[in-house]
This record gives sequence, structure tokens and C-alpha cells, in this order.
Amino acid sequence: MAHLVDVHVGKRIRQRRWLIGMTQQKLADMVGIKFQQIQKYETGANRVSASRLWDIGEAMGVPVAFFFEGLKDDGAQPEATGNVPTDMLSDKEAMELVRTYYAIPEAQRRRLFELARVLTDVA
Repeated sequence: MAHLVDVHVGKRIRQRRWLIGMTQQKLADMVGIKFQQIQKYETGANRVSASRLWDIGEAMGVPVAFFFEGLKDDGAQPEATGNVPTDMLSDKEAMELVRTYYAIPEAQRRRLFELARVLTDVA
């Protein structure tokens, strides 16, 4: 059974990769491994070594600490708050929404954000 920390790190790798629109193959090429290994890291089936995590972070433009963000001291995931799931970014639709949101020019993005706020206040 995979360790909770390995699963969390794998999820963070997948989330970041999706967010920047990178394929498993592209990431694997950048760090010099097979894409199947990326799949194993992302599911937590294989543990990522420190040096490999460093290479993955470099390839995706984040520090190593990024992969541990959101992890409690005991290795558990934080609990959900309100109606927002804790692992929201593991949902492909949510990731696509975030990616699309940041593709909108800043002025329009701000207006869209304000509209969303108004809609949540009304609901």
C-alpha cells in the first residue's frame, strides 16, 4: 500500500502538470525517464526520490516544497471546508476551468471573478 505522503506528492505532480498543460510524455522527456514512470509517481505507486523530485520541480517551474503543500504533519490530507472539496484540483473539470480562467486577459478575468462573486451571493 502506498504511503500517504507519496500519494500526496503524486497528486501534486499531476495537478501542476495539468495546470500548465503538460503531458506525461513531455514531463518524462524533460526529466529523462519513461512516461510510465510519471504515471507511477502520480498514483503514488512508486516513491519519487529527492533528486527526481528536484528535476520534476525544475521542469514544471516550482520549488520542491510545492509538492508538499497542503500536507499535514501526520501525512494526512486537510479536511474539506464548507462545500469546497479538499482535493478540488484533482478534478479534471476544475483544472480545465482554472487553466481557461488564466487564459482570459486580466481585465476581463477580474470582471468574470466579480460576476462569480455576485452569483454565489445570490445562490
